[in-house]
Amino acid sequence: MTSSSSHLILPLLLLQYLLIPDLLFASNVYIVYMGEKNQDETEAMVELHHEMLSTVLGCKEAATSSILYNYKHGFSGFAAVLTKSQAAHIANYPGVVHVVPNRILDLHTTRSWDFMHLEASFPDGIIPKSRSGDGSIIGVVDTGIWPESESFNDHDIGKIPSRWRGTCQQGEKFDASNCNRKIIGARWYIRGYEAEYGMLNTSDVVEYRSARDAVGHGTHTSSTAAGAFVSNASFMGIARGLARGGALKARLAIYKVCWASGGCSSADILAAFDDSINDGVDVLSVSLGQSPPLPAYVEDVLAIGSFHAVARGISVVCSAGNSGPFSQTVINTAPWILTVAASTIDRIFVTKITLGNNLIQAGQALFLGEHADKFYGIVYAEDIASDKADASDARGCSAGSLNSTLARGKVVICFQTREQRSPLVASDTVRRAHGVAVIFSQFLTKDISFAFDFPCIQVDFETGTNILMYIGNTRNPVIKFSPTKTALGTVTAPEVAYFSSRGPSSLSPYVLKPDLAAPGVNILASWSPASPQNSKPSLDFKIESGTSMSCPHVTAIVALLKATYPDWSPAAIKSALITTATIDDENALNIAAEGAPNKQANSFDYGGGHVNPNRAIHPGLLYDMVPSDYVHFLCSMGHNNTAVSSIVRQPTVCHDAYKSQKDLNLPSIAIPELKGKLTVSRTVTNIGPVASTYTAHVEAPPGVSVRVKPSILMFNSTISKLNFKVKFRSELKVHSGYLFGSLTWEDGVHWVRIPLAVRPIIDVFSIYT
Repeated sequence: MTSSSSHLILPLLLLQYLLIPDLLFASNVYIVYMGEKNQDETEAMVELHHEMLSTVLGCKEAATSSILYNYKHGFSGFAAVLTKSQAAHIANYPGVVHVVPNRILDLHTTRSWDFMHLEASFPDGIIPKSRSGDGSIIGVVDTGIWPESESFNDHDIGKIPSRWRGTCQQGEKFDASNCNRKIIGARWYIRGYEAEYGMLNTSDVVEYRSARDAVGHGTHTSSTAAGAFVSNASFMGIARGLARGGALKARLAIYKVCWASGGCSSADILAAFDDSINDGVDVLSVSLGQSPPLPAYVEDVLAIGSFHAVARGISVVCSAGNSGPFSQTVINTAPWILTVAASTIDRIFVTKITLGNNLIQAGQALFLGEHADKFYGIVYAEDIASDKADASDARGCSAGSLNSTLARGKVVICFQTREQRSPLVASDTVRRAHGVAVIFSQFLTKDISFAFDFPCIQVDFETGTNILMYIGNTRNPVIKFSPTKTALGTVTAPEVAYFSSRGPSSLSPYVLKPDLAAPGVNILASWSPASPQNSKPSLDFKIESGTSMSCPHVTAIVALLKATYPDWSPAAIKSALITTATIDDENALNIAAEGAPNKQANSFDYGGGHVNPNRAIHPGLLYDMVPSDYVHFLCSMGHNNTAVSSIVRQPTVCHDAYKSQKDLNLPSIAIPELKGKLTVSRTVTNIGPVASTYTAHVEAPPGVSVRVKPSILMFNSTISKLNFKVKFRSELKVHSGYLFGSLTWEDGVHWVRIPLAVRPIIDVFSIYT
């Protein structure tokens, strides 16, 4: 939904002011991260945390009142209220990897599954092979869940897996009866949030001190991933059909860390990761994050928590962010995370616009018909600017820019400007000026904004200009709208969404991000009736867009793969998804990326391509990794031996050989600086027929020579894993931007494709010699 920079934390709880007066106006929440736990006795670990804190604060009572969380299952550490000097002091204690200030992260939908051909009837497809994900447990780190939603019924679902160790935590309007064989666990975390903002005030905003969802976001993502069949589902009559999640028989474990009035505290998020590791989830779906500048991985709670989860075989799927279409905006870039971009599907919502001269134009909207088929006067926003607004502000319908007398009872047409890009802002401006509807002319995109109880029709600049010409040539221009109609299969899809954050990674450019794309535009899924965005109590489904929506699509597919291949590592699952992704749309054309203007998509838009679940079940070859590979990566990021050893809780020496990231066995190759020549190594594991022969096919980036040695891989009963090298040589004599290509291993049945992204450079300082 949103993607914004993190905020510094705010004052403490009043209780803590009273207990530790000298901390007044000077204390914050800090996360003391101590790496991998080195003992199974959690009580001893908690005692260690308290002793350490007692030493700093002077007594056990102060330590008890200061500490918020003990992290003791997947890793060791704690969150506590400290002054800046106390945090600096404790950072020097033996065993402390890093002390990180608490940050607030932001939250970043059923045609989509049919669009991806995820059907039980698909021959040899992933649904029948995985038994619809039966046995898999999906952990959702989000705003909670609305358990009464029909999407979470447990009809035809068997017993809860015996390995499940979680709980159904009670709270406000949520108890054990709200869990079932679908929602098998629910927890909520608020200590970090309340240390940030003070006690939760439910009189100002609808919220529940429990796992119950008052926002809607968590309900939406959970039902997208594993919702049950719900017939005749729609958003107020629009997009009516059969709603379902991707992994119908997977179980859900809910971890509420985000709250209606203030985002998601990193201390709470890390506590959720810690519990989920112990609870027994198979995959975690995390649709949140913070925008650049990205923190170092040892300071990023999502990277820390996911590292320990992946080390225990739990896949972690994260949203790529909503700051597109600009480069270097992708977030959640750690190589052990599966990072998902957003794409469109082949469904649009068409709204017919009829001008007074009977000229018909097409727009898109979620228009419910309150003012349908009735002519209203129409005015151009710039012509009715308020006295205090300049022309540009009025043109985009910025807040307060319109003359209410001239807008009253009229439809107002606004044009997107550099400063004002939001249809929702324009809708609110026109509403406040007593207009009856807004037409918002903008860059071409399929993402639809919805303003409750107020018609907002989105058109492209060409259509907007045609309407403007009609206004200029007509004495009393009028316009009417017809109710929105749902159309399937009439537009090119998929395309990468305009808002989807793009690569390369600003933190580790050798790690190609995002990893792949999945549906995230105009996704219909369950919603919370308590959400303040609701205009009607009966709103149980809602259409939403964002990488928050694409993330649970991939989460569901991961759950299906895990149910089919329970022994696969997170890296193997990630490899299967990336190497089988498609780069062509439904018409066998290259996938496009929305932008200004639209363009052919590349690896920084969609990673390996658009997810293809039925191909992922038979990948042929895997680019697999083990946790020690990620340790070498941490060494290459410049972390010292002590920090890396503490993270993994085993002696680690970062050799010079670990200083390069290029040979990390990812299912992609990114070279941010190709100076002449460079050789990259990769290893593949055969999981197809024992006797298999694969041949390399290279689509070289323009201006770059690419050679693969050996170019033929032969597997047999004794050889299931083989290494190969890829030699790159720049043929350009000038600096270049990134150039894209691919390497595909093919055996006649499988096409195992990885993307290549290369930026040739020259030594610009040579001009000084």
